[in-house]
Amino acid sequence: MSQTSVLYDVPGPRALARNKLLGIATVVVIVALVAFLVYRLSATGNLSADKWQIFGYAAIWAQIAEALWATLSAFLVAAVGALALGFVLAIGRLSDHAWVRIPFTVVVEGLRAIPVLILMMLMYYGLPAIGIKMEPFWAVVIALIAYNGSVLSEVIRSGVQSLPSGQAEAGYAIGLRKSGVMQIILLPQAIRAMLPVIIAQLVVTLKDTALGSIITYNELLYMAKLIGGQADYGRPYIPVTIVIGAVYIATCVLLSWLATVVQKRISQNPKVIAGAAPEPVTNAGNVTDTELILVQQSDVLELEEEARQKTKHDQAEAQRQIDLRKQGDGDRV
Repeated sequence: MSQTSVLYDVPGPRALARNKLLGIATVVVIVALVAFLVYRLSATGNLSADKWQIFGYAAIWAQIAEALWATLSAFLVAAVGALALGFVLAIGRLSDHAWVRIPFTVVVEGLRAIPVLILMMLMYYGLPAIGIKMEPFWAVVIALIAYNGSVLSEVIRSGVQSLPSGQAEAGYAIGLRKSGVMQIILLPQAIRAMLPVIIAQLVVTLKDTALGSIITYNELLYMAKLIGGQADYGRPYIPVTIVIGAVYIATCVLLSWLATVVQKRISQNPKVIAGAAPEPVTNAGNVTDTELILVQQSDVLELEEEARQKTKHDQAEAQRQIDLRKQGDGDRV
């Protein structure tokens, strides 16, 4: 085997047979549930032409397109703002100064603890009580930025702290300041490492725009409620839910696809390839998984020990040069 996971044993014949049976049973159950759902929709008349005839009007699709644009515009502004706020909060929480780190920690924990809907309602219904009127669009956007920015800050901070300490030490060794180490060395690696989590959080941001319907923001869910409540067409809530749900799914899939393309392009960057990790340890012979773990751990310990020895040698050499200069100055005197 060219590559073997040290945390997962290859299943044997019995395990393979059991997994196949479980897979078949799962497929059968899912098909049965879908068939039952279709049957109930047909029995209750939700698949009849009368329930779906409302989608035969161009005006309805124009309203859906307008609501989709409202959803996307709120998402785009909120995504950019949340990323910017996440970077600022993450850098603040990573500060070496307690008087900077503690206030940022309080802000992050506070924003994460407040539900997005409460933030939206506070912006839209609460601020007018003190003389500040806010449009539904900005109430939705600001609430999404505040919550998702705090979550992304923790994602970025975790990515930075998961990097080996030698990365920062190498930056300091070549004369970089804390800002340079963060900007040039740590943040790019942390973003690449945490990109899947960042993408997942952006998808959550897109779906959370639906909460804007509570404060009368004319997005997809708000439009779905308006269309589904048409009594002249039999209140087609189920057909509208299916159509709007398909629009949400298509939008989220498109966002994930774009993020995957960006991730592939980043991974194909020559700088990223040049700094890629070496090939993993392979199981060329009859080596157990435990032995592979020990080999990898010993390699890591050896690299860390070499780095420590090099640092000590550089410090000793620098101190020797200083002592020689002092001795030369004393001889001249």
